[in-house]
Amino acid sequence: MSRNEPTGGDRARALSPLAGLFPYIRAYRGLVAGALTFLLSASLVTLALPIAVRRVIDHGFSDSDAQLINNYFIVLGLMALALGISSALRYFFVMILGERVVTDLRRDVFDNVVRLSPAFFDVNQSGEIVSRLTADTVQIKSAFGATASIALRNLIMGIGALAMMVYTSPRLSVMVIAAIPIVVLPLIAAGRNVRSRSRTAQDELADATAFAGEAIGATRTLQAFTAEAMAGRRYGSAVEHAFSAARSTLKARAGLTAVAISLVFCSITAILWFGAQSVLAGTMTGGTLGQFLLYSVLAAGALGQLSEVWGELSLAAGAAERLSELLHEKREIAAPENPLPLPEPAAGAIHIENIAFRYPTGGAKAGALSGVSLNVQPGETVAVVGPSGAGKSTLFSLLLRFYDPDQGRITLDGLDLRDVDPQALRARFALVPQDVAIFAASIHDNIALGRPDASREEVRAAAIAAQADGFIARLEDGYDTMAGERGITFSGGQRQRIAIARAVLRDAPVLLLDEATSALDAESEILVQQALGTLMQGRTTLVIAHRLATVLSADRIVVMDEGRIVEEGRHETLVKKNGLYARLARLQFDVEAERRAG
Repeated sequence: MSRNEPTGGDRARALSPLAGLFPYIRAYRGLVAGALTFLLSASLVTLALPIAVRRVIDHGFSDSDAQLINNYFIVLGLMALALGISSALRYFFVMILGERVVTDLRRDVFDNVVRLSPAFFDVNQSGEIVSRLTADTVQIKSAFGATASIALRNLIMGIGALAMMVYTSPRLSVMVIAAIPIVVLPLIAAGRNVRSRSRTAQDELADATAFAGEAIGATRTLQAFTAEAMAGRRYGSAVEHAFSAARSTLKARAGLTAVAISLVFCSITAILWFGAQSVLAGTMTGGTLGQFLLYSVLAAGALGQLSEVWGELSLAAGAAERLSELLHEKREIAAPENPLPLPEPAAGAIHIENIAFRYPTGGAKAGALSGVSLNVQPGETVAVVGPSGAGKSTLFSLLLRFYDPDQGRITLDGLDLRDVDPQALRARFALVPQDVAIFAASIHDNIALGRPDASREEVRAAAIAAQADGFIARLEDGYDTMAGERGITFSGGQRQRIAIARAVLRDAPVLLLDEATSALDAESEILVQQALGTLMQGRTTLVIAHRLATVLSADRIVVMDEGRIVEEGRHETLVKKNGLYARLARLQFDVEAERRAG
């Protein structure tokens, strides 16, 4: 998502990003037809009003026929009624269309965002993405609903009024048409400037929104470190920058409006002076001049409002451009054109062949892998241990194909992960992460994340296996209890047991356990280890653990350090080697012994 200013070719098409909305509009031809029908009818009624006024002036008063005047005013009243009904229906159809288009746009942008590769989120703030889904879509809805309707109405009114001006007085109309470029060219030039400033303002607001989301989500941490004032200053600075950018945009729009309206009405005033001279010379009737005057006012008003509309549409174009970037962002990890089906039944054999990997963000060495090779047999339990930053979690990310290795390859049941649909691949894994994601939904829905169609009985059985049913049953609403944002009201152990219940319910052939018991107390850990022992039977399991006591029963232990596998074997064998694992084991077990003695 680039923030570069538009280049020369882009500026020549100031509103071109709005063209991306046309496919959404075409999907609702009925609403479009209704909006255009009532838009045209309202415009035609408005354009007919000056003709009625001319006939009243030229014929009604001169003939001194009261009934004729009454008839004209009855017609004017009926036209006003028709105008009101047409305007109301035009507003309804346009606003419904705008709401429908923005709803579809939000859905499509979100659907694409949640399918993007993790590398995208490594370099883009989630708060800014949310800002685009909210603030930018509101801007588009406002512009598309009200502003686009006003733009079309004024465009029709302007063209219609100009045509009627030519019909009423060709000589005066030539002067009006000659003045149009004087108005329109500054309008287009200023509109480009408004769009550029609008994009900057929206980016600044997105930065402020992103920080606000982070700060509100970490309120307890901020308060624990008495950092509220710091957060307030940073957010205050961010919104001030957003205000400055918005003020710059408003100045540009205000200048645009002033120039356009001044030019329009000065031109009309000069032209009407010539018309008044024609009336005095007897070459034009007062009614004809009145009719021309009304059409001039309609044309001037239409062009004047178009200046404001242009500014609104420029804002919407900036918002549409930002949303279009998200909508058309390509997934780095995508299914191949002809994905190979994974074999059935699943075996869970994993083969890692001389892979090397460094995160796309670059810089940090932590997590990088180099020359890693590993074979995991179906049903085997392999523990992966090592110091922080050794690359253990990175290995899991590559298995789930969140990233592709820079060299080497990984296979599952004999198939290269690149040749398989990522959705089908990930369905073969059940992950219990260290940082458990709990959503603001019921506990049932949180456990059923991987199987939304699971029954209450299946969810409860998974919770029982994960030793989570006990604390859930004690809650007032049981499995219907709302977890709250990020499950902040649950303890770390409770959140991890919910995550384990998800893995139990998923019933996948390969388990990835990333510190799955790190937040449990000793009693819960024993119970969960028993549940995991049952779950792991017949399944391939990879376990990341810093607490070495949790991996003693593994079939094999792989020791990683600085992105490489440095040792491999069972606990007793590795201790005898007196290498990295032995040092880690001595340090950890000595600490635990001291803790028990204390």
